[in-house]
Amino acid sequence: MNWSLAFEPLLSPLWLAAVLVPVAALVVAGLFFRRPGGLIRLAAFAALAIALLNPVLLDEEREPLKSVVALVVDRSQSQDIGERTAQTDSAVEELQTRLARFPQFEVRVVESGRAEAADDRTQTRLFGAAEQALRDVPPSRIACTVMVTDGQVHDAPAETGSLSGPLHVLVTGEEDEFDRRIRFERAPRFGIVGRPVDLTYRVLDTSGDGGTVTVRVLVNGEPIGTHEAVIGEEMPLELTIPNAGKNIVELSIETAPGELTDTNNRTIALLDGIRENLRVLLVSGEPHAGERTWRNLLKSDTAVELVHFTILRPPEKQDGTPINELSLIAFP
Repeated sequence: MNWSLAFEPLLSPLWLAAVLVPVAALVVAGLFFRRPGGLIRLAAFAALAIALLNPVLLDEEREPLKSVVALVVDRSQSQDIGERTAQTDSAVEELQTRLARFPQFEVRVVESGRAEAADDRTQTRLFGAAEQALRDVPPSRIACTVMVTDGQVHDAPAETGSLSGPLHVLVTGEEDEFDRRIRFERAPRFGIVGRPVDLTYRVLDTSGDGGTVTVRVLVNGEPIGTHEAVIGEEMPLELTIPNAGKNIVELSIETAPGELTDTNNRTIALLDGIRENLRVLLVSGEPHAGERTWRNLLKSDTAVELVHFTILRPPEKQDGTPINELSLIAFP
């Protein structure tokens, strides 16, 4: 219980001043000039002032609000490698057990990265999950945020000042583990069949080691050659699209000894092969049904560029028209 004294005046401050100031002046004057009954007037003034100020004795019962701890658990695909899942579950269980000893903490567990579709798990967004968990909590009640992750986070803020409260991270995995991966940097969505297209790719190594690595190139499942790629540098690749429609270009590298996983040692790109339009010159003379059929047939095909040339003047016609005034000439 907390006892406190508060005042709830019966009048507004302006009216209180208008009533009490003149009375106080008279009481002070009586005491100064030692008039009889000065103490009685002082006691009466004090009683009047107390009555108008209306003091209230408050008895408060306060229940403290708990501080909130956000426990963000990374459940992305990279957490399924090796013993990371077991390490994550063990760390989360231990954290919950230890935090349960402190009644002033409210623990909110939120998992990020778990989804049914694989496309939704390509990026790990832990800070967005933490913000969602603490959305209804004022900053004064945020104790901290604890993340259990492998360290691959794609939505980390550029400035740490934007975080609400302290941030603690428990990193799963082993200290000396490394991984290689290959990815396309630039890959066009389509190309002309039979003509070369330019692509670029890059091989990355988390260990920081340089050197070269052999890259196998396959198009529609058929190997077309190998390339020596410098790790960490963007490498050019030129190939010819063999077929119209969908073409699958696949790049792969060998698994290095001790590598964490070979899942990302291959990458693919889809290229649509398109053919150049066939250019057709249709020459017609006297109109007839066959000419109209050919014209409609050729114009209905989007792969055909049609130029229709009609000879309206037969070569045997002689009407004296000057040559410079003829819009069409005889053919051939």
